[in-house]
Amino acid sequence: MDSSSILRGKSKKKTSLSALAPYLLLCITLFSITFFLFPQNSLNSINDHNVLYVEPQPNFKDCDLSKGQWIPEERGSLYSNSTCPTIPDSKNCLKHGRPNRDFLFWRWKPEGCKLPSFNPKAFLDLVRGKEMNFIGDSVARNHMESLLCLLSMEETPKDIYKDAEDRNRIWYFRDHDFTLSTSWTKFLVAGFERTRANKTGTGIYDIDVDKIDEQWAKDLPNTDIAIVSAGHWFFRPIYIHRGDETIGCIFCNLPNMTQISLKEGFKLVFSAAFKHINGCHNCKDNLVAVLRTYSPSHFENGTWNTGGACGRTIPLRVNDINQKSSDMEIRRSQIEQLEEIKRVSLIKRKFAVLDVTRVMLMRPDGHPNSYWGNKWMKGFNDCTHWCLPGPIDAWSEVLMALLRQLW
Repeated sequence: MDSSSILRGKSKKKTSLSALAPYLLLCITLFSITFFLFPQNSLNSINDHNVLYVEPQPNFKDCDLSKGQWIPEERGSLYSNSTCPTIPDSKNCLKHGRPNRDFLFWRWKPEGCKLPSFNPKAFLDLVRGKEMNFIGDSVARNHMESLLCLLSMEETPKDIYKDAEDRNRIWYFRDHDFTLSTSWTKFLVAGFERTRANKTGTGIYDIDVDKIDEQWAKDLPNTDIAIVSAGHWFFRPIYIHRGDETIGCIFCNLPNMTQISLKEGFKLVFSAAFKHINGCHNCKDNLVAVLRTYSPSHFENGTWNTGGACGRTIPLRVNDINQKSSDMEIRRSQIEQLEEIKRVSLIKRKFAVLDVTRVMLMRPDGHPNSYWGNKWMKGFNDCTHWCLPGPIDAWSEVLMALLRQLW
């Protein structure tokens, strides 16, 4: 082969490589952009809210979601007090000057399993066409308001009802045909406060465990998912009746009156509530009843009306809490009644437990304390309800896991 042929071959190769060079450069550039702008962690974060992303369905059957610890979480809350317009003023701790924001950057981590971050789109898809009702006192309302903020990041709900006292509310997510509501009740059963001659309250109550509170009894037949809770109104003198019979009294210390323990009082009330749910003949066949266990208060150096406060700024560890506290006793009493109704029931309704007591015993830092705009109750701190956003948002992560297991 002559030298001119060799040169012509080399020239052709050079020409071919020159022609391919722009395409190779384009591929390298695209790879670099993808690698540096969308690292693995960022993709995971985006997928949490990507409407096309389908999360894997973890199996929680062998995992106790109530046992674990709070771990640091850099991302913080899904919403803020500026992005959720429905936060009630009394739970808007940052608005009222809370200086410490560290309480927002923790995440509940169960032992032995991974609890997925809350995904508002996935939750709304899960409850499409259903009605969820929070039955209970102001802490039940607190939970509903937390869930409302979380879901509002996906769809803006329509406020369709509130009563004169702003206790019972109904919100509607039109795109998902989902209704979120509250049925406010102090004791779950019928009860009233004794009054003086001038019609002022005495702080002494009578309850009848043979009669369910009318409000939630009326709302139950339209409900697909009932989140049932109660507790904070029991810490006062309460005469307990069964029809015309007086069974005894909590916190009365009167002669010739049977003294009923707080645990026994909870047993009577939750037994009555679960029996009513289980025997509700005009309720939906697929009704799901979820017991949300007792949510602890964290008053220190006094009670709510004697100067008690809750100024801690970080969570406790599991070894720092009292596993035999009265809070845990109440929790056990509640769960025992649910398990009993499941054992004897012939209808086999779906019951579940949203067990938050131990989880929240570790969060004394999550309450409003003095940052709740208490212009009518100056000097009183709120160590019962939870800031929004705040650790109560974790309840909806656990709730979503429970509902996925039930359906």
